[in-house]
Amino acid sequence: MSAFVHPDEIRSRFSAALSALYRAEVPQYGDLLTLVADINAQALKADAAGADRLAASGELARLSEERHGAIRVGTAAELATIARAFAVMGMEPVSYYNLAPAGVPVHSTAFRPVDPAALAKNPFRVFTSLLRLELIEDEALRAEAAETLARRDIFTPGARDLIDTAETAGGLNEDQADRFVSELLETFRWHAQATVSAQTYERLVAAHRLIADVVSFKGPHINHLTPRTLDIDAAQAAMPERGITPKETIEGPPARACPILLRQTSFKALEEAIAFPGAEGTTAGTHTARFGEIEQRGCALTPAGRALYDAALASKDFSALPDDWDALRRGDLAWFRYRATPQGLAARAETADLDALIALGHVVAEPITYEDFLPVSAAGIFQSNLGAEARAAAYAADPAKADFEQALGRSVLDEMALYRAEQDASIAATLKALGLTVPV
Repeated sequence: MSAFVHPDEIRSRFSAALSALYRAEVPQYGDLLTLVADINAQALKADAAGADRLAASGELARLSEERHGAIRVGTAAELATIARAFAVMGMEPVSYYNLAPAGVPVHSTAFRPVDPAALAKNPFRVFTSLLRLELIEDEALRAEAAETLARRDIFTPGARDLIDTAETAGGLNEDQADRFVSELLETFRWHAQATVSAQTYERLVAAHRLIADVVSFKGPHINHLTPRTLDIDAAQAAMPERGITPKETIEGPPARACPILLRQTSFKALEEAIAFPGAEGTTAGTHTARFGEIEQRGCALTPAGRALYDAALASKDFSALPDDWDALRRGDLAWFRYRATPQGLAARAETADLDALIALGHVVAEPITYEDFLPVSAAGIFQSNLGAEARAAAYAADPAKADFEQALGRSVLDEMALYRAEQDASIAATLKALGLTVPV
């Protein structure tokens, strides 16, 4: 039997294929990629020391490959199957995001690789949202939406067969992996033919534009694909020069010397031609949902750091959150990856105290990149591209994490536990390399 293709390789192939598909469907995405490449080249040239740090930590190698996408599914069965498809590519659901309090009737998770080596290979992520039908107030419309979703199958028979094969055989060979990428790509493809009448579509839009986007089409279609920049402020300023209109503000933390968490901006959603079915043929219309996005990723914060960030977000005063790597590390406010330096490996270490080893130049601490998402920022991006509909009061429902996980078919992983495990493993490996034991 042919050898299995590694899930990391299948993920890389799918990410590249999806990027090519989206570039063909949304030409401005290609303009974003060119813009981000130019900005990143400028940033690396202007900060040689920063470029060296990125190279040493492995961040530079993954930069040009990095993408995150987003899709919205309509049913529990769709969510469970897309989770199985992502598992073939080594992607697991991390964290639960409830966007309903921000007026967006979905809850979500992010499928991504979780092993540091897999993240270094290709950190492709897909923010995946499940429509909360129970938040549609009109009972008749809710029932019609449910019936419409029940009639569709967002996966090709080939994709379903290959998911089954991967699970039963333990992987996919070369031919199967290529066919899997091709078949799964159909789930993410744009379809200009609506599956509901123009009248039903308008009723769905009146309930919420996102509801119309999820319910009205054959599949979930990728609604944005996001490259990573090293300087989002420069990217935001340069977008109009490239004929791209950005959203008014950048979502996330303010600009800092030590970037934290995630900052995002986007261009306005496209108005795309669609055809509605009718008794006497099709009716022409338009739909607005898909947009372009750029992100800048910073350091992952610990629970204590996130508490400070959330308080700062509420008060708009970020002075309590140190803008200094050493202060963030010593204050246990951010997660770090430790490694021994050549000097440390050549020396005879006499202490396992990390602060002392860092002061001696025997160990370096590198901030761990934040691989996840911020609910407030995600809601802000959604709202800016789907219309600023004030529905927070109507959707102020309790988080439904248990319902989401039941639909998913498993529990979501805790992002903090993942970052802690990476930090702890790096400490153990560093001390072992120096001939020291991990302090208990």
